Amino acid sequence: MNKVYDNAAEALNGLLHDGMLIAAGGFGLCGIPELLIDAIVDSGVRELTVASNNCGVDGFGLGKLLDTKQIGKMMSSYVGENAEFMRQYLSGELELEFNPQGTLAERMRAGGCGIPGFYTKTGVGTVVAEGKEHKEFDGETYVLERGIFADLSIVKAWKADPTGNLVFRKTARNFNPPAAMCGRVCVVEVEEIVPTGTLDPDHIHLPGIYVHRLIQGEHEKRIEQRTTRKREAV
Repeated sequence: MNKVYDNAAEALNGLLHDGMLIAAGGFGLCGIPELLIDAIVDSGVRELTVASNNCGVDGFGLGKLLDTKQIGKMMSSYVGENAEFMRQYLSGELELEFNPQGTLAERMRAGGCGIPGFYTKTGVGTVVAEGKEHKEFDGETYVLERGIFADLSIVKAWKADPTGNLVFRKTARNFNPPAAMCGRVCVVEVEEIVPTGTLDPDHIHLPGIYVHRLIQGEHEKRIEQRTTRKREAV
């Protein structure tokens, strides 16, 4: 089975449709599948539900899909860096389902493991738990969270081999592996595809069994918040 495609548009061919649920990897602007996001923008699909830690920034990453109003609902943990996100939410144009970061990551991982739901103490007594089933275990109250089963996963890795075994770098490893796991189809963009057998099995973060399609590309790698200080005179 050939998993390697020439570009993002080809890799997504036949997978996109209006109203679908997409799980997107990345943390801030680190490890985001920017080439696949651009291809989704170009496809014109609408009313998307996107599960991702955040929604990029204005004009970049998932923020591009906000600009074109292709997202109808976000399942996120943090949205503070995107003014258009805030505007659409406050105006009622965008539905938002807030999730604590650990809960969102576990919901993705659970979906990838075939687990339909799990109980957690996180969010008990807050708006996060409203309308959800509660249960006591050993005198403590827990809330039921559902696993995420996405129609499509889009993620970014550092290296891959042609079979789809993936290696992530640093912060990019936060949400990309669980996002990759929970999609019925997983499409990955990487910086480098190396020959089969090159990757040390002990260094592989996600096995190729989860990966269906793969592209290699060039990435912009923006810095989300550039913080500098004035150089002191010597």
